[in-house]
Amino acid sequence: MRRKLQRRLALVAIVCVVSLGLAGCQGLGFHGGDAATAATPPLHDVTPIADPAAWEGPSTAVPASSPLEPITTGEQVLPATVVDSQDTTVTVTDTSRILALDIYGSLSRIVFELGLGGSVVGRDVSTGFPEAAGLPLVTQNGHDLNAEAILDLAPTVILTDTSLGPWDTILQMRDIGIPVVVVDSHRAIDTIDDLTRQVATALGVPQRGDELAARTSAAVDAKLAEIAAIAPADGDRLRMVFLYVRGQSGVYYLFGDESGADSLIEALGGIDVAGENGWVGMRPVTDEALIAANPDVILMMTKGLESVDGVDGLLEHLPAVAQTTAGRNRRIVDMSDTQILSFGPEAADVLDALAVAIYAPDALK
Repeated sequence: MRRKLQRRLALVAIVCVVSLGLAGCQGLGFHGGDAATAATPPLHDVTPIADPAAWEGPSTAVPASSPLEPITTGEQVLPATVVDSQDTTVTVTDTSRILALDIYGSLSRIVFELGLGGSVVGRDVSTGFPEAAGLPLVTQNGHDLNAEAILDLAPTVILTDTSLGPWDTILQMRDIGIPVVVVDSHRAIDTIDDLTRQVATALGVPQRGDELAARTSAAVDAKLAEIAAIAPADGDRLRMVFLYVRGQSGVYYLFGDESGADSLIEALGGIDVAGENGWVGMRPVTDEALIAANPDVILMMTKGLESVDGVDGLLEHLPAVAQTTAGRNRRIVDMSDTQILSFGPEAADVLDALAVAIYAPDALK
């Protein structure tokens, strides 16, 4: 019970920081990276470098654009009654107008992969895959839900979590009679299956959910094995931290245990330094903590790195970075804000691109 409470508090704190840091940054683009940047070559096509800890220079990881593969087998059965992650009983009778909203950009992708993309009527700013790009936005000032925009789309069901706010907007939707299903906000490699099934069950297609979960798990498991085969052995594993930065707002945080960053780092064969130090959620960066952590690699969101004008700006804004192995080697690996912690159907592609950036960075030159 204590651990569950810590996790909930950590997630609330993370959401507050992310929302604060991204507010007013919508103009930076919902893709979170440069759309013209070429995709990172696949891991199976590159040769890992002999000593990834000694590599010097930053790398940008760009997952391959994965086409949708909607699952259409399995009959939809409505009404569907579920008990959501907040212990609220919700009955969904109509999925003709769906809104799937979260800060990670993964819920909409799951709905599309479940073969119901044609019923999605809007998107949040984090939903960046091409098939959804033309949908009207229901978020403003970054990740704030706009009640008027939501109501204009007349949704028959809303899928969300606690990562977007203000929460009063969600409560307002419930009060006027729109079924709102709140799924688990905790994201990690080992929660993808459960998240997929939560969405599918709420939409009356549990069989498709099982199939999509199995397909995603198979792809992720294969990628984890591929990464494990090239990652250094236990004694030489790279020490990594996930640094969240929004230079415009003066936000500098390390993401730790239960943030999703820990799961990502472990999947990449690294040592999560924040977790090693017992950090839960996120913590403001201090010089002492960063120097003591002494990471070999720093993972970042692309827009976060851009917000401080790249690696040079990061070293200027956070001089303690220069006193770490990662800083001395300029070993910063970044990826699109809307992909790096998404933990959805594209998880295997995300891991693939990050693994190349970390273990075969010369392939990006």
